[in-house]
Amino acid sequence: MTTQQNRITDLFGIQYPIIQGGMVWCSGWRLASAVSNAGGLGLLGAGSMHPDKLLEHIHKMQDATERPWGINVPLMYPQIEELMDIIIHEGVKIVFTSAGSPKKYTSRLHEAGIKVAHVVSSSKFARKCEEAGVDAVVAEGFEAGGHNGREESTTITLLPLVRRATTLPLIAAGGIGSGQAMLAARALGAEGVQIGTLFAVSKESSAADSFKRKCLLLEEGDTMLALKKLSPTRLVRNDLYARIVEAEDRGASAEELHELLGKAASKRGIFEGDIENGELEIGQIVTSIQKIDSVTDIMSRLIREYDVARQQIIDNV
Repeated sequence: MTTQQNRITDLFGIQYPIIQGGMVWCSGWRLASAVSNAGGLGLLGAGSMHPDKLLEHIHKMQDATERPWGINVPLMYPQIEELMDIIIHEGVKIVFTSAGSPKKYTSRLHEAGIKVAHVVSSSKFARKCEEAGVDAVVAEGFEAGGHNGREESTTITLLPLVRRATTLPLIAAGGIGSGQAMLAARALGAEGVQIGTLFAVSKESSAADSFKRKCLLLEEGDTMLALKKLSPTRLVRNDLYARIVEAEDRGASAEELHELLGKAASKRGIFEGDIENGELEIGQIVTSIQKIDSVTDIMSRLIREYDVARQQIIDNV
């Protein structure tokens, strides 16, 4: 996957088929430009940016890298029309959409010369992506951090189902934190990977240092899916999570859960570093992270691990 060109590298004009997740409160211009400069595809996370802040990050990206980069846009974003206007006006070339139907905006983005990938959690939605005309599909398993699909399909289960459902270039996401996992994704039909958690805890991530240090201490079972009445979300177990579980167990309504979360819960936890009362979103693969590395070190390790694992399989055949 890393040493040969394929449909993903050709589509986005990148050296390696490694895409950085456009994560809220983590994926600013420093992280995205570092990934692009290292040969992957960096994505700005528009979901945690007001329109003026997104514009600022776009301009900083344009100054920080000459390599391809893009923007992740959750389609449920309240000012979505304004974001799309900015993206088109500023000449952004790649957009990853999520959390909604790609049908409404794909044609408009294509008319502006923008390549579109969409994140799905099922083969059903992958087929709808092909009908909508997107250029690539990201199949994300429920190991991933943050918002998840209601199907709760694991990545290893989801990938072959999506591969059979569509001929579109396929990107694997959810639980991928090593070169070995990248090779496994390739064996299941993926032509690229999207990685969030490793980059969320990197030096260039805009997440709070206290959030990153908390992530280094997490063990198996320390992240769980919650908030299924709102949008299934993988969260770190903390005081807020405990209050959420108590409320869900007694049958709290969606309105009560919104009130319990309060305003800007993920910003409070990830960006401002309120470790106990903020919403901490991170993937299951976080338990494999031992230290806070630079993007350059992360990319080099992924490529090295992939090549070693691939050669070991060849040697054992």
